[in-house]
Amino acid sequence: MASGAVIGDGNVTSIPEGFRHWTFLGAPLTPNGLNGGAAGFPEFHHVYIHPDALAEFELTGVFPEGTTIVKELVLMHEGGYEDGSRDEPSGRGFFAKSFNGIDMMVKDSDRFADTNGWGFFNFGHHEPPYAETATAASAAECASCHADNATTEMVFGKFYPILGQN
Repeated sequence: MASGAVIGDGNVTSIPEGFRHWTFLGAPLTPNGLNGGAAGFPEFHHVYIHPDALAEFELTGVFPEGTTIVKELVLMHEGGYEDGSRDEPSGRGFFAKSFNGIDMMVKDSDRFADTNGWGFFNFGHHEPPYAETATAASAAECASCHADNATTEMVFGKFYPILGQN
């Protein structure tokens, strides 16, 4: 499996060890200050993919079975402006502060046929420690949004220039 995730009976039994050292895809941000105070995910989304899965995707244009993509939510430092931004030596902007949750998607076309071949998992939307296991989310929880909006299979490739989907 090109992922590092351990799957059994529909559960991911662990967050892949060392995922923060995988290939960093990007860090989309949808802050509350730009979304009427109610963004669904107001944190940075630090997104990682196992290097072997990325290498195969770059060769074939298809994510291999077992691909695991980890999204770690990262809170921002409190801002002094209405949009949530703040002034720092590098200029006005948004700046990462602390970890606040883990979501993960795993490609397994047999196990997750009902959600276009991908399983979606949440290990908690809070500061660490995160849950040790997670059960696959229902289609309504994650997969339907990915199916309606993703640009490559179930992945939001347009947000990650490294995937060449802009």
